[in-house]
Amino acid sequence: MQEWTWIITIGGLIFVIIIITQIVKLVRQATVMVIERLGRYSRTIGPGLHIIIPFIDRIRETIDLREQVMDFPPQSVITRDNVPTDVDTVIYYFITDPVKSLYEIKNLKQAILKLAMTTMRNIIGNIELDELLSSREQVNNRLRIVIDEATDPWGVKVNRIELKTIDPPQEILEAMTKQMKAERTKRAQILEAEGIKQSDILRAEGDRKSKILEAEGEAKAWETVWQAKSLAIENYFNAIHKGNPDKEVIAIKYLETLSKLAEGGNSKVFIPYEATGILSSIASIKEIWKSEE
Repeated sequence: MQEWTWIITIGGLIFVIIIITQIVKLVRQATVMVIERLGRYSRTIGPGLHIIIPFIDRIRETIDLREQVMDFPPQSVITRDNVPTDVDTVIYYFITDPVKSLYEIKNLKQAILKLAMTTMRNIIGNIELDELLSSREQVNNRLRIVIDEATDPWGVKVNRIELKTIDPPQEILEAMTKQMKAERTKRAQILEAEGIKQSDILRAEGDRKSKILEAEGEAKAWETVWQAKSLAIENYFNAIHKGNPDKEVIAIKYLETLSKLAEGGNSKVFIPYEATGILSSIASIKEIWKSEE
């Protein structure tokens, strides 16, 4: 009899513990529990201790509210220029409405995965491979906007989508490498030609400035010489006029000038018409000399 008492007591304690575990629920931080009562949604309980009615209330699911990462295997897509490419994608999202994420869609992760795959094929199919490789950030933003709008009725917020790897076929990679090498060689040749062109322009500009400076210096020298000659002539002319010479002296000076002209390399000396009067003066001078003798 005493043994049965111990068995009943132990069984009662176990039953009480089970009832307590069914009544008292501990919800951890950053998680919520969706509670159903008699098969219908009742409430959502947050972090902490909560009491529910056993056998009437039931925990439908515990939902994590933290940001989640979904990395699905590489998918084969075809770009607008008909290049098959394997794209590996990562999606970062979190649940904003636990009730919608549970009751509006049957399998949330599978739905997000299929939606991302179809959206990625549609977007990448409208761009070429070069644009996909060079504008990855823009493709990420377009994917995020479309998927975020589509998943909003499910109580999901998509923070970002990242294209981790883009793997074109090997022959396309080899062709791109050759194209890049040719493009760099072309740029190097253009830069070299531009350098030679600029060097020639600078050299020609330097020669031009040198010749201009040389011509300006020569012109300045000639100007100085002619100014000196002009000043000498002017001084000579002023000296003659100050001496008040008569016709005989002028005639003799004119004759000396003609003799200097005759000393040049030219065999012909043209005597101007005005020289006849001077020559007559010279003749008269000779007559005077003879009479004096």
